[in-house]
Amino acid sequence: MLVLQTLFNQNNNLNPRNMSKTILIVDDSESIREVVSFTLENEGFNVLVGIDGKDAQKFLNGDKIDLVITDLHMPEMDGIELIKVIRQLPAYKMVPILFLTTESQTEKKMEAKDAGATGWIIKPFVPAKLIAAINKVMN
Repeated sequence: MLVLQTLFNQNNNLNPRNMSKTILIVDDSESIREVVSFTLENEGFNVLVGIDGKDAQKFLNGDKIDLVITDLHMPEMDGIELIKVIRQLPAYKMVPILFLTTESQTEKKMEAKDAGATGWIIKPFVPAKLIAAINKVMN
């Protein structure tokens, strides 16, 4: 009963404005994917998850994606390469992309920006700041 009550309480906090918004998370760290997914789902977002840039491309099929959050360092295809791929696709050319990374070097931030990133969040992140950043770029 406690688990059901907890789930019920969490669902009462869902933001109806977010219910139709879809966010693609791309990160090779399972723990980061879980924390980000949990945070976004509790805000009412639909969440798609890719384990790296190559895996994430399966979601770039023309279906609506309102925001992409990607890591930098990943196997197969890193975040900057993924951003470049996304920006080449007409359906996703204008989708905001947040770079979620441990990198704080200005060079990497500029490289991500030049590739088409909208903004970045440094790991570790505070969930409330992640939501604030999402709301800022999606509005």
